[in-house]
Amino acid sequence: MRATVLHGRGDVRIENVPDARLIEPSDALVAVTRACICGSDLWPYKTLEHTDTGRPMGHEAIGVVEAVGADVGSLKVGDVVVIPFAYSDGTCVFCQEGLHTSCVRGGFFGTVEVAGAQAEAVRVPQADGTLVVLPVGADDALMPSLLTLSDVMGTGHHAARAAKVGRGKTAAVIGDGAVGLCAVIAARRLGAERIMILGHHPDRIALAKEFGATDVVKERGEEAVARVRALAGGLGVHSVLECVGTEEAMRTALGIARAGGAIGRVGVPHYEAIPGSEPAFYNNLTIGGGPAPVRAYIQELLPDVLEGKIEPGRVFDRVIGLDEVPDGYRAMNERESIKVMVKL
Repeated sequence: MRATVLHGRGDVRIENVPDARLIEPSDALVAVTRACICGSDLWPYKTLEHTDTGRPMGHEAIGVVEAVGADVGSLKVGDVVVIPFAYSDGTCVFCQEGLHTSCVRGGFFGTVEVAGAQAEAVRVPQADGTLVVLPVGADDALMPSLLTLSDVMGTGHHAARAAKVGRGKTAAVIGDGAVGLCAVIAARRLGAERIMILGHHPDRIALAKEFGATDVVKERGEEAVARVRALAGGLGVHSVLECVGTEEAMRTALGIARAGGAIGRVGVPHYEAIPGSEPAFYNNLTIGGGPAPVRAYIQELLPDVLEGKIEPGRVFDRVIGLDEVPDGYRAMNERESIKVMVKL
């Protein structure tokens, strides 16, 4: 089968690899119909040292079940399913607590152990606990929004939850990528009264406004902090949704959070220690977040997608075939595209 393999900085290839197949009795084999490129894929795209073997890529997908292992009981061949970016058994203590990304039998797609989802097919471990059957056909018009449930919409929602967004509160979203845009949707859905988006790309800002952002902050660093605090009456915002992962973004988050406020960080951190521990301490800030347990959020968010109450699929502004994936990486890396969908 064909699959996406990253061999080093900027070196994305579509290669023939061994067919995905069932290995464990708890596995399912899924033919991928939709996949996408994630902002987090761009970090290795920009930094990976050359490797002859390559790294399989992709962790967001929708597909059709082609085969199931002997122990799989909740799925059948022909089911249309969404594949969360992490697999999980659904039964361990952490899954029962809604923290599927810490599943004791779980892991992530696009690793040495489990191949990536930017491919014609993918093996899904712990299929009963991982896959969610969708009540639609494989070519339903809602596919773009349903695909976001595999990662970015659930991740934006996780940021909002960790930041304790609620009715009547003010929120600020740092980052205007797909996760940040979905975080705006999540903040509005949870009742934030005022939502500030920190970003400067005109197309993304326009979409953020349509999603519910009330204010735009184009400044960065200390200027951004001053601007947000001025908009918030000098006190800062109740909830900060940090969707970038850089040290600068976290410093900004700490600077704009109101005393007693909360920061939900979902950008994969590219720093070793959270900065600003002293002001965070004296301002009684809550800092939470991490890899979003999107499997736990799908049942909550799915009805709103099916009913058209939220349209996170609008973050996709380019649709390509599998052979065009290398150019899709380039387009996202050069900010020509917000998020690229791969249609197989």
